[in-house]
Amino acid sequence: MFAIEKMTEEMRPEVMPMVDAFYHSDAVSHEVEREKLEQTFADAVSADPILEGYVLKEDEHIVGFGYVTVYCACEVGGRCLMFEELYLKEEARGKGYGSRYFEAVMKARPEVKRFRLEVTKSNEGAVRLYQKLGFEFLDYDQMVLDR
Repeated sequence: MFAIEKMTEEMRPEVMPMVDAFYHSDAVSHEVEREKLEQTFADAVSADPILEGYVLKEDEHIVGFGYVTVYCACEVGGRCLMFEELYLKEEARGKGYGSRYFEAVMKARPEVKRFRLEVTKSNEGAVRLYQKLGFEFLDYDQMVLDR
C-alpha cells in the first residue's frame, strides 16, 4: 500500500541516506555541502512553514522523500509552490508513486496558481514524468546571488 506522510525528526536515519543518494545522482548538477543538507532536513521537520518535508511509503516502509515550499510570484498573480526535491529508491520507481505524490500535493493546495520545479535535462526519466504531468520548460534562465 502506498502512502504519503509528513516528515518527522524520527525519520532522519531513513531519509538522510536518500538525500545523499539524490545529491549524488544525475538529478543534481553540482555538489552541495553536507551541512546544508542537514539544515534542509531540520527546516523540513521544524514548525516553521517555509519548507515542508514528506515521505513516500510502501507497505509502511519509507521509499522516498519530497520537499516543497510556497512563495508568491507577481507574474502569476499569487502563490506558487516549488517542488524542491523528489527522490524514490530504485525499487519504488516505475510504480506511479511520483505521479501520485505530485497529484496529492497539488490537490491539497487549491490556492496555488503555479507549480514549479527544477530538473536537469540529463535526468530523462524525471523530465518524462514532469511533462506527462503537464509541466513545461520556461524560456528564461535563472540567476542567483548566494549569501
